[in-house]
Amino acid sequence: MESSSPRADRARRVAHVLRGQVLAGSFPQGLLPDERELLAQFSVSRNTVREALGLLSDEGLVERRRGVGTVVTGRVHEHPLDELAGLAEVLQRHGSVVNEIRTAGRVRPPAAVARRLHVPEDGEVVHLERLRRLDGVPLSLDTTYLLPRIGDPLLELERGTLEHRDVFRLLETVSGVRLGHAEITVQALAADPATRAVLAVPERSGAVLALERLTYLADGSPADLEYIRIRGDRLMLRARMERP
Repeated sequence: MESSSPRADRARRVAHVLRGQVLAGSFPQGLLPDERELLAQFSVSRNTVREALGLLSDEGLVERRRGVGTVVTGRVHEHPLDELAGLAEVLQRHGSVVNEIRTAGRVRPPAAVARRLHVPEDGEVVHLERLRRLDGVPLSLDTTYLLPRIGDPLLELERGTLEHRDVFRLLETVSGVRLGHAEITVQALAADPATRAVLAVPERSGAVLALERLTYLADGSPADLEYIRIRGDRLMLRARMERP
């Protein structure tokens, strides 16, 4: 029997469960159960199920097709937060990751960046801005600041190497450094117009994941500060946590 809570709340709860199943790949044939099965599974009304499916449709995860049913249309990839790895390293098994190099060179760092990287404000850092695409579809916009001794060797590489190789791997192989750990913060933000345009964020999805990552060398010194904007409809962050 359907609960007495407002239908919008019931639909939201149904959508939460179905969203998790979609993202986990629980429907390998790409087709959700029909309405009758969902009615029985969640013990809700037909209108509640339809409202829940409408929420998922608005997110671009599913599409209702006449004569077929509700099909999965969105593809979201996982990025683990419990290992220090770049997007290309993690996602290469899902398709072709290509970096469009928008900016590459030395710059005078903003004061906040200089403090985080422990460099003088009147000094210089290496600045990279990359638009990452997975199978041709925009995924993230990465703004990276590197210590000169770490980043300068990257500027000497052919552009094609930067486009097809992950910076973390290049830092260790080309710059000869060993990465140690990283501090990461993540929040959902409303995408500004410029970021929306670059990432081709759909109108239905106004938010992006804003990830800030400060990576340290094995000796504990800061080396790489990144500000990353990720399409939330394309990437899901995942971590395993142990209770202390």
